[in-house]
Amino acid sequence: MQGNQQILRLNSAGQPTGWINYQTAVRLYCNDQIAYECGSSSMLIRGGYNRVLSRQSSISLNSIIATRNHTKLDYSAYTPPLTNVTLFKRDANTCMYCGDVFLVKDLSRDHVLPISLGGTDSWTNVVTACRRCNNHKGGKTPEDAKMLLLAIPFSPSRVEYLILRGRKILTDQMEFLMSHISKTSPLFERYTTY
Repeated sequence: MQGNQQILRLNSAGQPTGWINYQTAVRLYCNDQIAYECGSSSMLIRGGYNRVLSRQSSISLNSIIATRNHTKLDYSAYTPPLTNVTLFKRDANTCMYCGDVFLVKDLSRDHVLPISLGGTDSWTNVVTACRRCNNHKGGKTPEDAKMLLLAIPFSPSRVEYLILRGRKILTDQMEFLMSHISKTSPLFERYTTY
């Protein structure tokens, strides 16, 4: 693991709660907040030198750590924040109308039921669209614009959201996260070859 690598944090029940940086992990280790570790990767962090002992302090951080006193999460009531970054990742940078894959700069958020017609800015009403398709659809429904929607928009679960938000997910972290999502999840097939 490198210094900019994220560490997967779990609660003591083993439920993923989020990503933390190595500085936060070091504080948790030093404050005896680690309940257990379950990742196979680790990162060695070196600290200052002890002048008397002529030794440098160091600590080994695991890639997946469970912390004490971290509350149990209600996975059923969780709705992750909606951002274009995670929306585009959910849809694999693919326009949900033409099916082509684009760079992030060429994508936009489309409201399936336009806000002007009573639609909401929510996970289940937005899809990734290329600028051309979004402009062509305009303020119409897909049916009125005669544009076929290629996938049904869905709200990611807490674990799916962690996968979408992860920057550099290590193999052991991905395996752990994948074991916590349904095999029917649209993300399952995409990431099982990870």
